[in-house]
Amino acid sequence: MISGYKISSETNDMDVSVIHGYISRSYWAENIPLRTMETAINNSLCFGVFTDSGNQVAFARMITDSATFAYLADVFVLKEHRGKGISKWIMKNIIDHPNLQGIRRMALATSDAHGLYEEFGFKALNSPESFMELHQPDVYK
Repeated sequence: MISGYKISSETNDMDVSVIHGYISRSYWAENIPLRTMETAINNSLCFGVFTDSGNQVAFARMITDSATFAYLADVFVLKEHRGKGISKWIMKNIIDHPNLQGIRRMALATSDAHGLYEEFGFKALNSPESFMELHQPDVYK
C-alpha cells in the first residue's frame, strides 16, 4: 500500500488514453495504434496504479494463459510519480495475483530495469540458445 494511491487489475479501470499516450511514445512500441493497444489491454491481465482521485499513473500487463506461461509487457510509471515505490508495488501485486500462481515460466524483456525485476526473481535466460523470436520492429510505422 502506498499512501495516496490504489491499485487495480480490473480491465474496466484502465485509462486507455493514458496508457496509449505513454506506450505510443515508448522505445518498445512507438506509434502503436490505439485500436491495437485496446485489443492488447482487453486480452491481457492488466494492472494499473491510480491516484486517490482516479488518475492513472502506472501500468503493466501480463499476457498469459493463466496456467503455464506469462509474459510481462508495457510496464511504466509516469515520470512525476517515480521514486515512490510504485514499480515495486505493482510488481508485488503481479507476482502475488491469484491467476498467476503455479505458472511455470514468466518472461519479460527490458533494456534498463534489470535490477527491479531481479528483486522479484527474474534472471537472464538459462538457455538463450533455445529461445527464438519473430521480431517486426517497424510494424507500427
